[in-house]
Amino acid sequence: MVNFEEIKFPASPLRQVGLKEVLEISKPRIIVLLVITAITSMYAASKFIGPALNYTSLLHIIIAGSLASAGSSALNHYYDRDIDPLMKRTSTRPIPSGRMSAKSVLVYGLFVSCISVIYAWFTLNPISSFFIALGIFFYVIIYTVWLKRNNSSNIVIGGFAGSCAAMAGWSAATGSMDILGALVGMLVFAWTPSHFWCLAMKIKDDYAEARVPMLPVLIGMQKTSKYILVNTAILLPYSLSLVAFGLGYVYLVMAVASGGLMLLYHYKLTKNPTADFAWKAYKVTAPYLTIVFVGIALDAAFHFPVIK
Repeated sequence: MVNFEEIKFPASPLRQVGLKEVLEISKPRIIVLLVITAITSMYAASKFIGPALNYTSLLHIIIAGSLASAGSSALNHYYDRDIDPLMKRTSTRPIPSGRMSAKSVLVYGLFVSCISVIYAWFTLNPISSFFIALGIFFYVIIYTVWLKRNNSSNIVIGGFAGSCAAMAGWSAATGSMDILGALVGMLVFAWTPSHFWCLAMKIKDDYAEARVPMLPVLIGMQKTSKYILVNTAILLPYSLSLVAFGLGYVYLVMAVASGGLMLLYHYKLTKNPTADFAWKAYKVTAPYLTIVFVGIALDAAFHFPVIK
């Protein structure tokens, strides 16, 4: 008689994958950041443009945006599976560490990305759905597949993917896209190079090992720090220019304070272009986007116009 208790059946690969691995390939910190930009943009648009905020739609943009970010991040993990083992920062990711199969990550990424666009189409509107799909396309195809390994402007152009989240939120409220909504969205595009180049300075050796043409690898730490300073010197007046399009004093104060702090640290970085100080500058740069977009929402709630 067969003793079924002694028979060991092979474990299913899917059963071996836990919540930790799924969260890892979904990059939850990026999800949170992009969802913040989406919901604050949506709230501001409902106040500045109208109609009144629909809280059911707010829930829908959170779900659709989270799925889109998670799916595109997973596809980034899949495509970078050959270079991730070469970099210390990424060598322990689920695919290179063997905790998830590349096929599982690909299936998850494609499925979740498609669901996000379909979900947005049925619960939001076509314009918002378009920007969600465009964000996925830019991050996966334009940045990850095309630019990241081939062009030093990779992160500059690829940063537009983040702008799409804010534009999706704005258009979810209004059903359209206007000048202020586009300018708000482009804040993400303008901020991304300064933020990511600081990280690239910190892990320059990793990128060099993987032959990824990030700016510090190609032109060195000193010149990269100057590029960061120039980018931030462009970002600050750009952010302040939004006042001319309807934002008020609440936003202005928060944009000046957070942008000024970034500019100060990036100036100091040019005097001390080391990996350690770049990491400090990176940590100062990281909260900027959240602060500015919360500032936009607060400005919409307590609006004191600068230009009447």
